[in-house]
Amino acid sequence: MLLIKKLRLAAHLLRGLLTCAFIFPRLSVEQKTMRARAWSTRLLELCGMRLVVHQQAPLAEGGVMLVCNHISWIDIFAINAWRPVRFVAKAEIRQWPLVGWLSVQMGTIFLQRERRADAKRIMHHLAELLDAGEALTVFPEGTTSDGTTLLPFHANLLQAPASTGKAIQPLCLYYADAADGGQSMAPSYAGDTTLMQSINAILNAPPLTVHLSIGEPLSIPEGAHRREVAALAEAAVAQALCGFRREEGVSEMVGVVETAEVLEPMISGS
Repeated sequence: MLLIKKLRLAAHLLRGLLTCAFIFPRLSVEQKTMRARAWSTRLLELCGMRLVVHQQAPLAEGGVMLVCNHISWIDIFAINAWRPVRFVAKAEIRQWPLVGWLSVQMGTIFLQRERRADAKRIMHHLAELLDAGEALTVFPEGTTSDGTTLLPFHANLLQAPASTGKAIQPLCLYYADAADGGQSMAPSYAGDTTLMQSINAILNAPPLTVHLSIGEPLSIPEGAHRREVAALAEAAVAQALCGFRREEGVSEMVGVVETAEVLEPMISGS
């Protein structure tokens, strides 16, 4: 059974590669967005996951940096199933089989954190993108955790909104057992866990629900230091995570939108 699940997942990844290579160059931005959302939603389904979005506010316009907790490699696809955006990711992801190439095609910005000169260049690039009105997503923890708590947010990733004054908007991911709503550790890609071990754990897990909270945009005070921005972002994401952990049945929370239902017309028409 596990082998069949892996083969289906590999076939879906290959389909994504072929789409990016031969179809994406001929599509409009809107068409690319629709296909990326549908493809990411299908990826979650193949991994036994259903996405539920708790949308407290619409995505901020005019340039925004989305800040999110980081649990797994599948976080990116969970967010893309809600809305495809550009990500800032560690440079190692570029070397991952299939996933790395797909990330490149989706416009991911790769950061070599150990090289200060590269980090400075990337921060200037992010500021330019925010000024151009783009939505960017970062994982300020800098690495993955088991999802039960937040790691400290790195302030250097928040330099771009600090220097441009663009809003930040908190996102929070929470993986739960679909049967009882309890938090699941299966997607965790932390510590010495390998990518294949993480994939096996996800595919062997019972059905899961991915909860994604979209918080209110947070304005950056004029002249705020990046550490102040990081503290503001960390507090907002921590509050959302605590909210999930307090709820016994998070799927019943007010304001839930089931993304699979929202995407159904796009999937059938893609």
